[in-house]
Amino acid sequence: MTDPTGDRVADHRRLGRELGLFDTDPLMGAGLPYWLPDGAVVRHTLEEYVREAERAAGYRHVYSPALGKRELYETSGHWDHYSDDMYPPMDLGAEEVVLRPSLCPHHALIYRSRSHSYRELPLRIAELGTMYRAERSGVLGGLTRVRAIQLNDAHIFCTLEQAVDEARAALELIARAYADLGIEAVRHRLSLPGEGGKYVADPELWQRATALLKEVLDGAGVAYEEAEGEAAFYGPKIDVQIADPAGRESTLSTVQIDFHQPARFDLHYIGADGAKHRPVMVHRSVIGSVERAVAHLVEAHEGAFPAWLAPVQLAVLPVAQEQVERAAAVVREAAALGLRAELADPGQGTLGARIRAARLVPYQAVIGDREAGAGLAALRLRDGRRPGALPVPELLRHVAERVAAKGTALWS
Repeated sequence: MTDPTGDRVADHRRLGRELGLFDTDPLMGAGLPYWLPDGAVVRHTLEEYVREAERAAGYRHVYSPALGKRELYETSGHWDHYSDDMYPPMDLGAEEVVLRPSLCPHHALIYRSRSHSYRELPLRIAELGTMYRAERSGVLGGLTRVRAIQLNDAHIFCTLEQAVDEARAALELIARAYADLGIEAVRHRLSLPGEGGKYVADPELWQRATALLKEVLDGAGVAYEEAEGEAAFYGPKIDVQIADPAGRESTLSTVQIDFHQPARFDLHYIGADGAKHRPVMVHRSVIGSVERAVAHLVEAHEGAFPAWLAPVQLAVLPVAQEQVERAAAVVREAAALGLRAELADPGQGTLGARIRAARLVPYQAVIGDREAGAGLAALRLRDGRRPGALPVPELLRHVAERVAAKGTALWS
């Protein structure tokens, strides 16, 4: 892949395979990549980051099945408006079940399974769940367009008065995640309906939801552009747009205000007046699909992930065989602090060759005779800085603190 100047730019499909993050196999099928060990580390770390960020923001996590009866998606409206992107039903006796194209119908049922008071709202339900899209083979590629998607999804059930604040808080959560991940939003888009039967025919619904999303964006001080024909079938949405190194734009994160599905599923809560009221459903995804997020991170950082996300965070390099035992002990000490550390054995080549092989590792600790005898390690940072020889406990403490702090800074 090249940019407009003709220079080669990072392509996650090539880099991801070179770095041993993911691959594909014809027997698994197109659009169904598998994760190799280093890629699984990145994916797991990213998922845990999102779960913890959501937990701190007041979300409760759930699990729901990746299948649902056809009637579920008829109720939600997916069958009428989205079935071209869904897999065909599977007959199970008297029932037809479908691989889900979205998590929101399941979360609506979870909300409906219990009675709710206005005192419980907002109720924030989150899940990292798999969904399936019947993507055509011609559009599949790497991790950006796949058929089995691990989605960072959440739905907030709230009163009308709470909806704007909840949607704005979701935008703030997205901005914090982007800062920690070292990625940049190129623009925000207010996605509106276009012509045709793809969209729910309810003008009042669209007007109310659009007005609220404009209030969210204006209140957050976020510049945005309106785009017709980019809305979800049931309502408008805020799309956070990213761009790959070649300048091609795509959506990573979204925030939506939904009046449609609460009505379709007859959701309600008991208000302060003792009567039933309809909640508003705020949909939001902080990092979108894990697959697309990792693809963008690979390209944005060209494999040099932020230290907290890197598959290997610390490479320990003994100068010669005589320091291997001491270096192995440092690896064990690092692991005890929760760091992902590996030993670069002298049998793998010269010290210079091993340093070059570990060029994407955020931290390199070199141990020679002098360092081994004094309980030190010479620290090198991926960006070329050399803080120097430090006592091993101090070095590991600094690295662990920097990793725990998230963000993109390597040293402070």
